[in-house]
Amino acid sequence: MKSTTLKFISFTCFLLIGCVQKTHQKTLHFKVDMTFVENPLDVGVRGDFGQNPWKETMPLTDADGDGIYDGQLITKTAQNTMQFKFINHGDRFELSGKDNRVISFEYRPEIIVYEAVFNDPNAKIVDGRNAQEYKRMWSL
Repeated sequence: MKSTTLKFISFTCFLLIGCVQKTHQKTLHFKVDMTFVENPLDVGVRGDFGQNPWKETMPLTDADGDGIYDGQLITKTAQNTMQFKFINHGDRFELSGKDNRVISFEYRPEIIVYEAVFNDPNAKIVDGRNAQEYKRMWSL
């Protein structure tokens, strides 16, 4: 009986340890066009990331005053997708009554640039693996 119990416990530990997926760093650059929004304020992103999913806002800024707000999120995850929405005035979600925005990940480290217009579900997703293109886009 002890032998069977010991084998069961060993097998269970093996499964638990063997099934843990490795996390990979994801560097996400968000760019949202707010030029068609009247008086944008406290623009940001909320989603299923961070310590308080959907409750904490990742702020976006418009440093050059062109109406394009941007920011960077660096996270380690084993998830294959991330859902989010842009917000305005600190708590007004875009795309009211519509599906969340989704970024799909590959199982490897990634750099992704996500460009969108506030309240428009269409987006441009750019793979940032090409370091020169990435640096040019973000003036790094």
